[in-house]
Amino acid sequence: MSKKPTKNAPRPAQKPKRQTTPQLAAKRPKAPSAPETAERIALALETIAAHLAAAAPASDGGEALHHADAFVWHPDGRLAPVPHVSRVDIGLLKGIDRMRDILIENTERFANGFPANNALLWGARGMGKSSLVKAAHASINLNRKPADRLKLIEIHREDIESLPALMDILRNAPFHAIVFCDDLSFDGNDASYKSLKAVLEGGIEGRPDNVILYATSNRRHLLAREMIENERSTAINPGEAVEEKVSLSDRFGLWLGFHRCSQDEYLAMVKGYCGHFGIKLGEEELEREALEWSTTRGSRSGRVAWQFTQELAGRLGVRIKLR
Repeated sequence: MSKKPTKNAPRPAQKPKRQTTPQLAAKRPKAPSAPETAERIALALETIAAHLAAAAPASDGGEALHHADAFVWHPDGRLAPVPHVSRVDIGLLKGIDRMRDILIENTERFANGFPANNALLWGARGMGKSSLVKAAHASINLNRKPADRLKLIEIHREDIESLPALMDILRNAPFHAIVFCDDLSFDGNDASYKSLKAVLEGGIEGRPDNVILYATSNRRHLLAREMIENERSTAINPGEAVEEKVSLSDRFGLWLGFHRCSQDEYLAMVKGYCGHFGIKLGEEELEREALEWSTTRGSRSGRVAWQFTQELAGRLGVRIKLR
């Protein structure tokens, strides 16, 4: 008879249960294939390009030339019309008769489709350089039909590097155009003058036949004296370095120099302005006040004469209206 096992007999040890990690609720997405990645990148780039194109101002392609005779060029490709140009009548420009006749003759030849030169008007401040360009443009257009009118396009000095883009727009335009840069000069290591050189002469495309360039400057060579001296002192071949800089002004075929006016010329300017705008004052008193005004300014010029005329007109209650 076998013995029954006692109640206190030890039970065999149980094996520990293996801990299992809970299954993830969502499976990790499968990595896209190379063709899918390329397609997504291309779609993103197209979206970015579309937004940039919508934000950028559209170039008018020269269509604006039909809407006015004068414009301001913006480097983003826009020609902003100028309905009323700030100018004085060409008959009021005194003391610059020779330069006036030369520039008008050159401009008229160009407007009629004959060969003409780019012009650099350089010299003393306030002697009517920019005023002459604007007055010559108005004088040429005086009796012309709309389809034959000459366009005047001002480009700012800091936008010279965009000049080739402007040339591309004007090249196929049905109008003749003067591209005008006022107070043109270069300082330091500014290399934007090379864009101007290429347009004036020397580039593959060159200057379009229907475009001429007029510039004004206080410097004959458009460069600061210390800039030329620095080039001469640091270059391996000083002569060639200076020639590279100075050759810019040489590419203007027409140089017109403006010099300080005499006392008689200054007084003639003042009297011309006063007579034109109906400002009445005794001749002796007018001369005395005009000379006193020029003394306080330290110079005599057309600009000083015009500033005195404005002062006198305001004091006498005379309205001045430019064309």
